[in-house]
Amino acid sequence: MEYSADVTVWIAFTGGILSFFSPCVLPLIPSYLTYISGVSFGELKDAHPGVKVRMTVLLHSLIFILGFSLVFITLGAIAGFASASFQSTLREGLGIIQKVGGVLIFLFGIHLSGLFHFGILLGEKRIHLGNKPTGFLGTLLVGIAFAAGWTPCIGPILGAILALTAGSAGGASHGVVLLSIYSLGLGVPFLLAAVLFHSFLGFFERFKKHIRLVEIATGVLLMVAGGLLFFDQFTLITRYLYQWLPSSLG
Repeated sequence: MEYSADVTVWIAFTGGILSFFSPCVLPLIPSYLTYISGVSFGELKDAHPGVKVRMTVLLHSLIFILGFSLVFITLGAIAGFASASFQSTLREGLGIIQKVGGVLIFLFGIHLSGLFHFGILLGEKRIHLGNKPTGFLGTLLVGIAFAAGWTPCIGPILGAILALTAGSAGGASHGVVLLSIYSLGLGVPFLLAAVLFHSFLGFFERFKKHIRLVEIATGVLLMVAGGLLFFDQFTLITRYLYQWLPSSLG
C-alpha cells in the first residue's frame, strides 16, 4: 500500500507538469502574468527587470498559484472523502471502484491523444473575468477562476488524478496530498516562467512546435495508467520507480 501511494504521488506531480505544458496553458502564460500582475509585456520580457517588477510578478504569481491550488486540493479532499465513505459501506465493491477508475483514466487518455473526442470534455469551460479586481485578492480570485473552469486540455489529466484518488482507500487526506502534489507540479513551472520570463519566451519559441506531441504522449501515459489500475498492476510501475529512484525508499 505504501509503495502504491508513492507511485500515485509521482503520477500526480508529473500530471501537474504535463498540465502546464498543455496547449491550453503554456501559450497563455504571458497573458496570465501580465493580467494578474499589472506589469506590461515589455517590462516582463526585459532581460534585466527591476527589483520592483520582479517582486510584483513573484508575489502575484504565488497568490495565483495559491488560488488554483485551493480549488484543486478541495476537489481532491471531496473525491477522497466520497471514496472513503463509499468504501466503508461497501467493502466488497473496492475492486469495482478501482476498475471504474481505470476505465475513466483510459477514456481520458483516448480523448487527450486525439484518437476519439468525447463531447462532454470539449468546449470552452473557462470563467472569464472582464476586469481583474485590484490587489492580491483579485489575483487570488483569478487563480480560483482558472481552476474552477479548467479547459479541455487540463481537464483529462486532472480528472484522471481525481479518478485515481476515488479508486484508492486513502480517504480525504490522500486526496489532499495527491492534489497538493498536482498543484505543485503545475505551480513550480509557472513560478519559474514568472521569475525568468525572458528565458521562458526563448524556451517557448523553441518548444511550441512540440506541444501536440506532448499532448499525445500524455494521452498514451493515461491509457497505460488506466490499464494498470484496471488490472491492479500498479506494482509494475513501483518496481521501476524503486529501481531508478532508490532514495524514495526513505
